[in-house]
Amino acid sequence: MADLFRLIAASGRCSFTVIRRVGQRSPITSARRKQQMVGTGKTIPDKDADEIGFPARKFLSADDTFVLLVDDLEARRRDEVEGVFGRYRLAFDTILGSRSPRASVHFLVNMLEAYYFADAEAVNGVLGTDLTDFPGDVETIANPKSRLKGLVASFNERRDGVRIVRQLDIAHVLANEDACASLRTMFAWTGEAIGESGRFSSGRLFDTTRGQIQALRTYLGRT
Repeated sequence: MADLFRLIAASGRCSFTVIRRVGQRSPITSARRKQQMVGTGKTIPDKDADEIGFPARKFLSADDTFVLLVDDLEARRRDEVEGVFGRYRLAFDTILGSRSPRASVHFLVNMLEAYYFADAEAVNGVLGTDLTDFPGDVETIANPKSRLKGLVASFNERRDGVRIVRQLDIAHVLANEDACASLRTMFAWTGEAIGESGRFSSGRLFDTTRGQIQALRTYLGRT
């Protein structure tokens, strides 16, 4: 995942590290589950505190640190995006308190492989294909991983995916200002975090996650 941010890291102003891998969460819709939590005085499940909130709080104890939680938003989960976002966001807000704007939640839509289709040159260089850039918004591709395997049966998401991401030109991927709203929002938030306010924000942003940019800007006193 750190390779995805190499365009930002190249400035030498920041670095990226994985502090925790977390299983996907779904919105808590069960009335019984909610009642159980209320009955014990809890606002979030223990595993959300243990796996999301507390690791973030430990990492943010150092100055000039920020946290991104990045999840796939597959087609089957699109209708739940507000609930999924809300659950992750509540874990941060509950555990981090006043520092919660330094943590953010973002989505790869529908998954990381979707963005490969916005930079065909990177895919062609690794897989030997002759693709051209997807003409529309790659975040509308329902199952990009299956699409790749349909083109190249031997495609391996780990082996080949790592090589593609290392060649992926994010500036090129985000060049279409009407596409990749979710990815653009993640990079715009990250740019804000490292003091490059407004970087990557030219173009459409993702409605669900875009508010975190202003929250961070306010926290950092840039409004």
